[in-house]
Amino acid sequence: MLASRLNTFRHLYKALVLLLLIMGMAFTQGAVLGAAGKQKKRQRSSSPAKSRVGTFVGATRPLGSGSVRSWVTLDEAGRPSAVGLTFSESALKTAPAELPKGQESLEINLPLPKEARATAFDHIGFDWNPMGHPPANIYTVPHFDIHFYTISVEEKERITAQGEDLARCYRKPGDEYVPQGYILPPDTAVPRMGAHWIDPTSNELRGQPFTRTFLYGNYDGKIIFFEPMIARSFFETKTSLTEYIKLPQKYARPGYYPTRYSVRYDAARKEYTVALEGMTLR
Repeated sequence: MLASRLNTFRHLYKALVLLLLIMGMAFTQGAVLGAAGKQKKRQRSSSPAKSRVGTFVGATRPLGSGSVRSWVTLDEAGRPSAVGLTFSESALKTAPAELPKGQESLEINLPLPKEARATAFDHIGFDWNPMGHPPANIYTVPHFDIHFYTISVEEKERITAQGEDLARCYRKPGDEYVPQGYILPPDTAVPRMGAHWIDPTSNELRGQPFTRTFLYGNYDGKIIFFEPMIARSFFETKTSLTEYIKLPQKYARPGYYPTRYSVRYDAARKEYTVALEGMTLR
């Protein structure tokens, strides 16, 4: 009888040990799988942040035998650091030398990518002026007007600069919304643009040849575009530069605004870039 009980006890002991061993293995496997699951979850949660970093293209349009594209660059925190456009050297060389009668400029609208929504800008108007435009003997050279618009294409299309709308073109915002020193001269209103604020200290307004300048657009009491205006001859020098721009004290709506603009030439890619940089939340 005692031998039988001892034998039974041995079997129960072995079964208990085996059970504990199986439970230990299951616990260890569960911990490993749980850690792996957490790691995958961390990887999934971090991937959207990675996708917010880099340069995102908005639209690409043809120009001559080349092309031009809009883009925005986001930093590691997903904040816009620069917005601009890039066009090929072939576009510069083959942009049409003449336009249809009555057409002073070739306008290309470039939507910005959705990643640019935090900026103050909606789209870029890339205007090629093969014969320039008034005032005579100042801007009457081949050049590009690069308008970074804060309004939509549809809003821009409604600007006629005629009749009652002409008065809206010259309706000024408060002084705090205009960079110090800029003036709004007469005869600067243009359909689908509005009137132009200019810096009277710019080189071309003091007897020097026009190479580049920076303007602001005015319509119905608001600043509606930021405008680097650059001569084709300057692009042809393949010079790269960065210049700070004069800024207003206040902005009509919150968003990221630039503090400087740049012009660059990439010899390897044979491309030119014009960008608004140093974006700051205002």
